[in-house]
Amino acid sequence: MKKFYLYDTLTRKKRLFKPLNPPLVTFYSCGPTVYDYTHIGHMRTFVNNDFLKRTLLFLGYKVKHVMNITDVGHLTGDSDAGEDKLEKGARQNKKTVWEVAEFYTKFFLRTLNELNIIKPDYLPRATDHIKEMIEIDKILFKKGFAYDTKEALYFDVSRFKDYGKLSHQPLEEKITAAREEVYQDPNKRNPADFSLWFKRVGRFKNHTMHWNSPWGDGFPGWHIECTAMSTKYLGKTLDIHSGGVEHIPVHHENEIAQAEAAFGQKFVRYWVHFQHLLVNGKKMSKSLKNFYTIDDLEKKGINPLSLRLFFAQTHYQQAQNFTWEAVKATNIAYKKIVERVRKLYHTTKGKRFIKSPKAKEYEKKFVKRISDNLDLPNALASFWKFYRDKELIDEERLALILEADKIFGLNLEAEMKKEEKIPEEIIVLAKEREKMRKEKRFEEADNIRKRVEKQGWVIEDKKGGFEIKRR
Repeated sequence: MKKFYLYDTLTRKKRLFKPLNPPLVTFYSCGPTVYDYTHIGHMRTFVNNDFLKRTLLFLGYKVKHVMNITDVGHLTGDSDAGEDKLEKGARQNKKTVWEVAEFYTKFFLRTLNELNIIKPDYLPRATDHIKEMIEIDKILFKKGFAYDTKEALYFDVSRFKDYGKLSHQPLEEKITAAREEVYQDPNKRNPADFSLWFKRVGRFKNHTMHWNSPWGDGFPGWHIECTAMSTKYLGKTLDIHSGGVEHIPVHHENEIAQAEAAFGQKFVRYWVHFQHLLVNGKKMSKSLKNFYTIDDLEKKGINPLSLRLFFAQTHYQQAQNFTWEAVKATNIAYKKIVERVRKLYHTTKGKRFIKSPKAKEYEKKFVKRISDNLDLPNALASFWKFYRDKELIDEERLALILEADKIFGLNLEAEMKKEEKIPEEIIVLAKEREKMRKEKRFEEADNIRKRVEKQGWVIEDKKGGFEIKRR
């Protein structure tokens, strides 16, 4: 295992990464709430998760990865005062909540596949883990961290002395800020208290998804879901927990409180948070019509893998701006990379070589950059240097490109081995050249051969015809 430095949101420091049981890394990343389409903002988070996972694997770690699918209990506004997002999605789509969850889960999985994201080891659904959530709620209630009202079971944040340590916002400030929100339950002790279990009464009396619990018929709060699923599959202490920066002040803060109050030990060793994706400098929203999915990319001829190359251009801790112009330019760059590796593959196939000192230096710099808090923009800059360096022999250049792609995930090894479709223009030129050769117009035929070679192809004359190959 090579050294790896990672920025931890909790300590606000870049720290040397030390998993609890090396070389194993337990990794939990917040997944989708499946009430709507997975969009490009989600994609940036999921691809950054994948960059992190690929880097750990590249550096010699073994990764056990869990990503949840939230299909109940996530309220609009991420607070206890909103409406269940699945119920809202069902109403808007005129379907059942189960149909909505299934449809958008399939869309999410398709998005992961087209982005070449390594599938998590576990993709647990919240609705399959109600029992585990209730068991943690029982522990919290027994220890005095939870209390019961007519409407819900709440976590009492005043009982957890470290509440606010992730966002670095004292409890007093959180309570003051929270007072502006309209709370439905007058029996809440503190405005910042959050629901562990909603009862099927009042505004939720007709809630479609519901289960029995010691506190009555109802459904779980959003925050307890992640705690239950992460600890079931990864243990009481996780090495890495990731998600978007929007989760820091509420969702992840509440996860820490629940887990550490219930189990009495540190919940997460390294908190990793990804910044937002803007569209033309603005926040994504359906009202602005800048809410794009994998389908929108494909309609514009954008290969989803080129989006990975686009995301690698900005560090995960910085906001990134999406424009169609920038992504189309990246798409062109991706096509050129694929063309280059195909050409290198055909010229180097099967040849043995020993890396030169220069190639080894490139490799060292690339590893150093990815090991420094996932510095992909500078790693990508290193990539372009050896990609263009004509002093490297073809075997070295191809080896370095494919090695780098273990991080970037552009699927280059598979792409270079594909049987490439010969452009129609090249076929027409080859036929024209063959005709000229038969007519003994050899100079004109040779000019066509040169034109074809400039475009990266070669015409090989065969008995009774010709064959077109990559140059």
